[in-house]
Amino acid sequence: MSNLGFIKVAVCSPIMKVANPVFNICEIQKAIRSSALKKASVIVFPELCISGYTCGELFKQNLLLKSCNDALITLCKNTASLDIAAIVGFPMQINGALYNCAAVICGGKIIGIVPKTYIPNYGEFYETRWFSSPINILEDNLYVNINGHTEPIPFGNLLFKSKNRDFILGIEICEDLYAPVSPSCFLTTHGAHLIANLSASTVLAGKGDHRENIIKNQSGKCICGYMYASSGVHESTADSVFGGDLIIAENGDILKSGERFKRDTQILYSDIDVEALNAERLSNNVFSDIMRLSRIQKYRTVEFEFATSYIINDENFDRDIEKLPFIPLESTAKDKYCEETFNIQVAALAKRISHFNSKAVVVGVSGGIDSTLSLLVAKKTFDILNMPLDKIYGITMPGFGTTDQTYDNAVSLIKSLGVSFKEISIKNACLEHFENIQHDPKIKDVIYENSQARERTQILMDVANQVGGMVIGTGDLSEMALGWSTFNGDHMSMYSINCGITKTLIRSLVKWITDNVVSNESALILQKVIDTPVSPELLPPDENGKIGQKTEEIVGPYELHDFFLYHTVKFGSSPEKILFMAKTAFKGTYTEDIIKGWQKKFYSRFFAQQFKRSCTPEGPKTGPISLSPRSDWRMPADADSQIWLDGFNEYSK
Repeated sequence: MSNLGFIKVAVCSPIMKVANPVFNICEIQKAIRSSALKKASVIVFPELCISGYTCGELFKQNLLLKSCNDALITLCKNTASLDIAAIVGFPMQINGALYNCAAVICGGKIIGIVPKTYIPNYGEFYETRWFSSPINILEDNLYVNINGHTEPIPFGNLLFKSKNRDFILGIEICEDLYAPVSPSCFLTTHGAHLIANLSASTVLAGKGDHRENIIKNQSGKCICGYMYASSGVHESTADSVFGGDLIIAENGDILKSGERFKRDTQILYSDIDVEALNAERLSNNVFSDIMRLSRIQKYRTVEFEFATSYIINDENFDRDIEKLPFIPLESTAKDKYCEETFNIQVAALAKRISHFNSKAVVVGVSGGIDSTLSLLVAKKTFDILNMPLDKIYGITMPGFGTTDQTYDNAVSLIKSLGVSFKEISIKNACLEHFENIQHDPKIKDVIYENSQARERTQILMDVANQVGGMVIGTGDLSEMALGWSTFNGDHMSMYSINCGITKTLIRSLVKWITDNVVSNESALILQKVIDTPVSPELLPPDENGKIGQKTEEIVGPYELHDFFLYHTVKFGSSPEKILFMAKTAFKGTYTEDIIKGWQKKFYSRFFAQQFKRSCTPEGPKTGPISLSPRSDWRMPADADSQIWLDGFNEYSK
């Protein structure tokens, strides 16, 4: 197994003593050794960590500067056998000026030195008293020498490219991040996947949240992994306190954040998904446009090589994988997300109704969760448009598979919402149809099932014509992905209001509506709907009158399929990578063999059922994934799935 596009990184805030480089490198090399054992590719330390950030006038002492250089060379020698790149901060004197620098060490060598670009002189930071801006010395091909190092070292605007672990690293230092246009903006548009920030940031009440938000936003804006390491409590507390903030972010998400005020060395690890970053950049034309504009800033690329390739496995993987990627984990965030999703649906339907001057809407209500959501969206839309609720026609169409449970759900809900109720049985029409096409109704095959779905759609369309309205679709994004619909049956509507919402999200969304939107009477009914198994109810009930056709027993668990869908469409991830992440996310829930089985089913259905998506009705995108053939997902219906299934077979051996 390869690295699957992941790179393990570490950030560290070590124990230190101000102005004691000998002590400090001992602690730094301990952390480097520990991180190398954890198979990290990169470890980032704080700004000026070899000397200490708070040395003040001691930065003008030649003894301290020489001691820092000596310590840096010792650090190179003592970590030469470790397969890791370490980024450490130190002061460096060049031609009579002092620079706040980051040195990149790998394989016993300093492979490059990057100076801090923006030197602050405000508040508690008086760096211009000691450090110079490098702007005036950044020649295109500047090299520097450090006594004890065997060869000249590249200095200036640098990118560090790993030849055998497929990532590019860029560096900025503390204040650089807060500039209106930070170095990381240029570094990432020149190809950097990872940004290391060596920092010495003081702790003030409320500042931590502000800092975390900036890092989170910068990683999202630059579509990068961001590694932030700040000085800790062992810096001087003469006028300020340093908290040892550690943060690892990726593309707008905080992967790990450390505990502040730790008195021991603290190291955080996480695996950054470089492959996903590349996929996101590939689909973002704005990012590629900025790449062209940013060429006003020049960078040299320093290539380096690790002794081994990074091999990922269950033991060394250090990252949480969300098993429900379409739903925020935290309850407050989930509520906000559900509210916004519902409002998007309502706004979309309101525009449709207003534009087409529709007098009514028609919803086929089965008593299941999808049609329930469509009806709830219609009700809210009519409320905000001040349209009479009796122009919403909730139609229940009992067939051969309808159970008392879903029938009662449908009838009770329609009546509790105060919309118009219609019941139109499809049994006789289907039996007559079977007679016309000479099909034996005792044969419960695809003809038996699909004829019911098409009969229901015909009824809905014709009633919509009668009342001067439109048919609101009930199918969802998960069903579109799997093609779990009858072509020109429930596949078709005049507006597909749920087309951007996955099956895993729908339950959370209806639960939020239950708690926040509807009356107590409707809420009791909605809870019953939420508890009802997903089923098309096209086959007769079991001997106890219960639902006999459960969708997830046929096509597989929707939580797995939604996981496969997200990583396949959003990032173009390989079958091998998705399996690995699914094993991590669903550990203890599904075995590897079960995940493989449903994953293969996903690829087979996803490709085979594209013809349904190619002519799907219009509907609003509400989240990160859309399968609309008019916007996000243009795929030929006759595309071959062989290489996806071959990949599956390869890693299944």
